Amino acid sequence: MNEIQNIPELRAVDQSPNLIRIPNQIDVPVTPRIMRIVDTAPFQRLKRISQLGVVSFVYPAAGHGRFEHSLGVYRMALLFLRHLSCEPRFENLVTAGQAESLLLAALLHDIGHWPFCHPIEDMSLDGLPGHESFAEKYINSGPIRDYIESDWSTTPADVIRIISKEGTTPTEKLLASVLSGPIDIDKMDYLYRDSLHAGVPYGQNFDSARLIRSLCINEAGDRLAISHKGRTAAELMVFARYVMFSEVYWHHAVRSATSMLQRAFYLSMKEVSSQRDAPVGESFPVSPCELLDSFFKDGESDLLANWKRVAANTVSGELLDGLFGDVRSLYKRVANFSCIENEKLYRRLAQRPYWELVAMGSQLAESLSSETGVEFSSHDVLIDAPPVGLEVQFNVDVYYPKLKSYRTLGEVSPVVNTLARQQFDDYVKQVRVFVTPGKVDAARKCDVNALIDRITC
Repeated sequence: MNEIQNIPELRAVDQSPNLIRIPNQIDVPVTPRIMRIVDTAPFQRLKRISQLGVVSFVYPAAGHGRFEHSLGVYRMALLFLRHLSCEPRFENLVTAGQAESLLLAALLHDIGHWPFCHPIEDMSLDGLPGHESFAEKYINSGPIRDYIESDWSTTPADVIRIISKEGTTPTEKLLASVLSGPIDIDKMDYLYRDSLHAGVPYGQNFDSARLIRSLCINEAGDRLAISHKGRTAAELMVFARYVMFSEVYWHHAVRSATSMLQRAFYLSMKEVSSQRDAPVGESFPVSPCELLDSFFKDGESDLLANWKRVAANTVSGELLDGLFGDVRSLYKRVANFSCIENEKLYRRLAQRPYWELVAMGSQLAESLSSETGVEFSSHDVLIDAPPVGLEVQFNVDVYYPKLKSYRTLGEVSPVVNTLARQQFDDYVKQVRVFVTPGKVDAARKCDVNALIDRITC
């Protein structure tokens, strides 16, 4: 038995008496040192943070938390390591201590998340810290740091380098690709888990077991690859991700709720900070860190209670009431298009800074007021567009042992080749214009696309 296979957590995969059961009838083997971390306050906090946020507005059962997902990713890391530990090249590159770093990174990769983290991060607001900075804080201090230093053959800094993808050596890059890459333990869990809880089949129909059995290392030794036997399973995973974005993550009603949440946050940043408006594009007068500290240090229920209290009698409060009040009142679509329906307008709006979308929405509201005779305020019109950051292209090296050569999955797969040549975001992430429910009928009488085309911003 090699060093990696002798890690207690890997030995526990088949023989641990201590298990945590997560859906769907999946047992996660845990050791005492894993449980010491799971029982800490920062990790338990993940029970109060949903994985998908406002997706549950459309798929009611999709209320699973990041606690469950983190355990699922940790279990997936065990399965990856169990297979890879039998690969001579992996064994030569990765020590037992580095493998332990990967297990901890898998367990703790979401430790820095706060409620509604991804939609707010997508806005790319000035001074807004990423969840990675909070993860570093939790791992570098308090009980988690103490347990890593006392129980494990690694350091908090080694774990953070995997999560942040800041490693510089081939081995560090290889381990980072296991957690975040074309085929990684994070996607392998969230596609399945999100699909399961949403009640849709799309993320559950790829062969994860065969994909894991095909794992190997690329020619350079710094990223995961797959053997040719895993090609079809990889293709199915690519398509699963494509459909999950199209039908779940970017469902039009999910994006309506997301747009309302983003605008409420954007306005709260200005309303709470001395009740004065900052010029469009200007940094906020109060650091976002101060609001994050007061709004986002707890779980969703505490956050929403505080947020609604602070935002009472403001536009932000109205938006939050529409989302989380006694009566749900989502904004309605009056226009939507991808690069296929209207490439000119799509290119004009996609990947724009959030404050520019706010300004363009205000101009569109003025045009709608002029065209319809109904007064549209700036917050009556929300433009939702793909964020500045693009999705990572799904491509991985495929090894053909008889030829002793590697080819990219895009080269050998017509499915992946199409997705690689055409930008993923352009098709699944549409531009949409939403209007407050009471004024949607008036807006639909106008040619909204033509009005957008006249915007000068």
